[in-house]
Amino acid sequence: MSKQFIQVMIIEDDETAAKIYEKFTQKVEGFQVVATTSSGKQALELFNVFTPDLILLDVFLPDMKGTDLLWEIRKKFRGVDVIMITAANDVDTVREAIRGGAFSYLMKPIMLDKFLETLEQYKEARTKLFSLKTVQQDDVNSFFGIKNREEPILGEDKTGTLPKGIDKHTLKKIRQQMKETAVSTNADELAKIIGASHSTVRRYLEYLVSNNELEVEIMYGTIGRPERRYRRK
Repeated sequence: MSKQFIQVMIIEDDETAAKIYEKFTQKVEGFQVVATTSSGKQALELFNVFTPDLILLDVFLPDMKGTDLLWEIRKKFRGVDVIMITAANDVDTVREAIRGGAFSYLMKPIMLDKFLETLEQYKEARTKLFSLKTVQQDDVNSFFGIKNREEPILGEDKTGTLPKGIDKHTLKKIRQQMKETAVSTNADELAKIIGASHSTVRRYLEYLVSNNELEVEIMYGTIGRPERRYRRK
């Protein structure tokens, strides 16, 4: 099966800026710039033959304001995502971009690191939305750019020390993997994913059960001991 790219349309009347966005977007794995246009009218004409996954949209276009074009796109193509790239720093424009459902708003002059980071964040959010069947509040927070508050860990003392045999980095890794796992898993399956031993993973899973973060499902087979499978509550 061929690789599925995120297809991008760039709407920018500054030819130099458009070429820069195209060059660096192509450098990010999984993205493919399919079309570039310099006006709102041309963009709407292109939509008759091609619907992108993502638009990089300037606000100051020669024939219309980018936020007005955003609403025109929303009327017919709700499945298209938009990242605004603009010199506009007035509150009204930012407010319209938020109301129009823009994924992000990058202000010129664009910092390359921020540009690439935003594309990676978009790709991660898109991948997660297509792979998950249900979401937790932390997932929703990440989609809306809300930073998740660190939950206190049961078993820590006042200095933040974890119980003996529980390392905070390994714990974070296992927590994250369980958050991304939609179905139940056992210690062997999780150990293969994170590259740890069965006994280590089992210890951390049981610790999370004791913290009331996971629940255990006992599976009875015909041979051997019952299997313990873990899942988020």
